[in-house]
Amino acid sequence: MAEEKERESPEAIVVEIHKKIKEAFEVFDHESNNTVDVREIGTIIRSLGCCPSEGELHIFISEVEDEEPSGYIRFEKFLPVMTKALLERKFRPIPEDVLLQAFEVFDTAKHGFLTREELIKYMTEEGEPFSQEEMEEMLSAAIDPESNSINYRDYIAMMVIDEN
Repeated sequence: MAEEKERESPEAIVVEIHKKIKEAFEVFDHESNNTVDVREIGTIIRSLGCCPSEGELHIFISEVEDEEPSGYIRFEKFLPVMTKALLERKFRPIPEDVLLQAFEVFDTAKHGFLTREELIKYMTEEGEPFSQEEMEEMLSAAIDPESNSINYRDYIAMMVIDEN
């Protein structure tokens, strides 16, 4: 019984979070010197179940970067900021129903799919536009090569992170 209470303590939760962050960070610490390339920070954050926007990611990086940017982020600067983000449940993924509503706005004919061309148009011309790299990544994961369209219900089901 005491062991069960210990696992649920705030200290135990923080220890578990630190362990997850260290494991995610180490994947990209190719030199094993407690630093990662700044360009990997978004990938590390996303691997921890967070989905920051590009703007949020830039703010996060500014918080963990050294005074004189070197192109590398040190683990000791990353750990407290990432721990706080996880404890505060920042950068949570958008719920499935909200994603579905967003796709349905573009699918005015209510077909249940968007064509490749429609998807490219909406993702590069509206809101916070996708970069070429992001667009190519989405297309490779989302577009059915036979129909050259995206069945967005299937895509959403694939994208949603199970938080349990």
